[in-house]
Amino acid sequence: MTMEYVFISDLHIGGDEQLTTLDFGDELLVFLERLEERGGPVELIIVGDTFGLWEYTEVSGLDKLDALVADHPALFEQFRATGEEIQITLIPGNHDYDLACDPAYVDRLAEYNLSLEPEIYITREIGGATIWIEHGQQHDANNHMPDWGNADALPVGYFVVQRIVAAAGRYSDHARGNWLRDIQSVAPMEEIPHWLFSNYFYREMSPYLRAVIAPLLLFFNVSLLYLLGATLEEIGVLPTRFFLGNELVHALGIAGIVLEVIVAINVTIAAVLLLLAVPLWIFGRDLRHTLERFGVVASGIRVGQGDEPFLKAARDVFETRTDVAVYVYGHTHRASLTRWGDRLVLNTGTWLKKLQRVPTWFSRLPSVYYPSFRLNYYRIFSEGDHLVVEYEEIETDQPRDLTLFQRLVARRPSPEASIPARTAIDPSGPPAFLESRSDAESELPAESE
Repeated sequence: MTMEYVFISDLHIGGDEQLTTLDFGDELLVFLERLEERGGPVELIIVGDTFGLWEYTEVSGLDKLDALVADHPALFEQFRATGEEIQITLIPGNHDYDLACDPAYVDRLAEYNLSLEPEIYITREIGGATIWIEHGQQHDANNHMPDWGNADALPVGYFVVQRIVAAAGRYSDHARGNWLRDIQSVAPMEEIPHWLFSNYFYREMSPYLRAVIAPLLLFFNVSLLYLLGATLEEIGVLPTRFFLGNELVHALGIAGIVLEVIVAINVTIAAVLLLLAVPLWIFGRDLRHTLERFGVVASGIRVGQGDEPFLKAARDVFETRTDVAVYVYGHTHRASLTRWGDRLVLNTGTWLKKLQRVPTWFSRLPSVYYPSFRLNYYRIFSEGDHLVVEYEEIETDQPRDLTLFQRLVARRPSPEASIPARTAIDPSGPPAFLESRSDAESELPAESE
């Protein structure tokens, strides 16, 4: 029988307190059960970040694995059962980098029929061609491992997870709606302050305070229009007395009086902000120059740079290894398939909740982070002289987890880029990835976050 490879990644199982919650637990068990029932020459490869080991702060070393098993006994028993029928291989990502640093993990995971290869990349042969497999963190400046396998050589991302993400897991049950644990789904990191403010406004703010502030924000643009009309009337550009003569207030009755109060408050706020704008700009500019002198701003760290560094890495592999036909990576949580002639680049995405920042129907209200799931996997097998890549998404009935107010004001998010259900390539065919950079960049998958 023909060998078949199945790829998933970025499960992020485990972590302090609420981070250990597995939203997709039932779907993952069913997925593993079906692979078990099917059996045969199949290898499931989890392309990094299987576990959220960085997210544990109360335990260390192999105790992290014991904590994982204690929190998810059914899952590990299913790993054991599925691993008796097919091979299950793990490679380390950044969040479970511990797996690359302690050889004892190999034997401990083998107890559950999980084969750990603590390498930064691995390869597989199929149909006379090679599949290159890596998590991809080495192409991310925040999570690049400076000395692979050294437990003390940790990137910036480790400290972000330890200080911010793990803390959110510990305090999440204090929040209204347990939303803090979703911090691991916020990407890139620059989004975290906006996400925190959005959830404060829609979930944590006193409903009485929100009832006062929301109308001010909703009618802020109306207030600016009202101010403009009053100004034009005052200088004689508009001959009517619609704004200054209170005709609008009389026409609307009580609603007009309420609107006039809101407009007066908003105009006052706008005036104060206008007065503060110049000194705040001067202060911010001076602060930025000071931080640059200390080397804080100009650190060379680029966050939220999308998939470009990973596609460049794939191009380099294809150019130096002509036998490689498929390049597989994860890390960015954005599933995609990019084709360069008879070469493919696959991003395995994530099974975590995805949060997409969407604007509201009212421009002054904070954006809403719209939740969704894209539980997906790839299959690669040979068929005659071709390699076939099949892509499938698993249906889930996970709730949208938005408040009524959020659902009312949020726009619908743009759909994620579709991925072909079946793609066939001839690995002996000519690669088409040596075209000009502008042509290659036009094929970059659209960012969904």
